[in-house]
Amino acid sequence: MVMKTAKMQAVLITGASSGIGFALAEHYLAQGMQVIACGRNREALQNISGATPLEFDITDNAQVQTAATELKRLLLDNHWQLQHVILNAGSCEYIDDVLHFDSALFARVINTNVIAMGYCLEHFLPLLSSGAQLGLMSSSATYLPFPRAEAYGASKAAISYLGRSLRVDLAEHDIGVSVICPGFVKTPLTDKNDFAMPMQITAQQAAVAIYNGMHRQRNEIHFPGKFTWLLKLASLLPESLLVSLLAKKNN
Repeated sequence: MVMKTAKMQAVLITGASSGIGFALAEHYLAQGMQVIACGRNREALQNISGATPLEFDITDNAQVQTAATELKRLLLDNHWQLQHVILNAGSCEYIDDVLHFDSALFARVINTNVIAMGYCLEHFLPLLSSGAQLGLMSSSATYLPFPRAEAYGASKAAISYLGRSLRVDLAEHDIGVSVICPGFVKTPLTDKNDFAMPMQITAQQAAVAIYNGMHRQRNEIHFPGKFTWLLKLASLLPESLLVSLLAKKNN
């Protein structure tokens, strides 16, 4: 009788070269999982000791396809089972002058945060095993209409809906979907912000929250709780009051 060797569980994380993605890769490694760390900067990926780097640009469909082919080889050769995929990579830019709407900026953000995610879904979804969990990086910014966030907020709102719809269609395949909605997390991306970021947490704290939520197969992973629940409550206010409050804050 031939005994089957148990497969090692693996996680794929995009945007792993810095910020939340980097912290996630390190946390998953500490939990004993195989990590496929994805990004455009191979040197930065190689700084994640123990991870397998996979270099590609998420906005280039051909590169994503090539990466998926390499990923399939890695899974087969190493007898890994792809248990989690976290599509974390993204960008943030703000519309500073709404009366002179920057359509090029808008297109860049939508392309990076939404269209590129479609490329990743096309090529990575078929590699997920039954019982796997897919994580999509949205934002708590989707709870309220924040000033200057037309591009960023719209892209993340699209991801939240995408996740909910995927959850319905993937249920029959026994694949769960977690929509991840962080508050303010200290990363190289948020370091560029020129406004106050209340209840900001570290990337390491964010990684723990995401890891726990993914393993518990949460439909929505939002954190820090005090901040995100406050936003959720505020979203129940009449739209006219919200506009008044947020517009005054912007001034």
